[in-house]
Amino acid sequence: MEFPTASTPRPPWNKDKRVRQKRPFRLKEIWAIRVRLQLSCRTRELALFNLGIDSKLRACDLVKLRVRDVATGDRAAARASVIQQKTGRPVQFELTDPTREAVANWMKVTHLRAEDFLFPSRVSTSPHLGTRQYARIVDGWVEEIGLDPAAYGTHSMRRTKASLVYRRTKNLRAVQLLLGHTKLESTVRYLGIEVEDALEMAEQTDA
Repeated sequence: MEFPTASTPRPPWNKDKRVRQKRPFRLKEIWAIRVRLQLSCRTRELALFNLGIDSKLRACDLVKLRVRDVATGDRAAARASVIQQKTGRPVQFELTDPTREAVANWMKVTHLRAEDFLFPSRVSTSPHLGTRQYARIVDGWVEEIGLDPAAYGTHSMRRTKASLVYRRTKNLRAVQLLLGHTKLESTVRYLGIEVEDALEMAEQTDA
């Protein structure tokens, strides 16, 4: 039996496997999670949740946000721009009022400085929240409102607002820009639009 050496790259965990696309959250699920976080005074998680939904960032980009990326002084910005790790391209996003309030409260509690990571890790070996830690937190939110963690994940956070925008506007180009996709085809596949639209039309058609 051969074991991989340090110089031998490990194959991706999902190689040759069909991985089901994670579902976006619906509005009632967003509010169910948000209200629980507010009532239990989980300031850090509320800021993480709201910013995850608004930013539409991949987990690897969200956990590496610094205070200066989303705030000036002690005030959260209305808009922000970051360079995506996967594509090396900038993407802009808005911070809604609830998100700005949650981020400002989190900064006030932690006394974070402009150069600090917005979500420092509680593990001494890591300077910021890790993607696996983030995934476990998301799983916890999903379980709290009675959903199946296998059907949701960090990509649900990224897909949620994009899906809501598409459903309201049917504007693919706008969603492409919000997600920072280079190709429109990627946005189509990402949202599963063909299937969603086909089902929607079928539901509205009397046989």
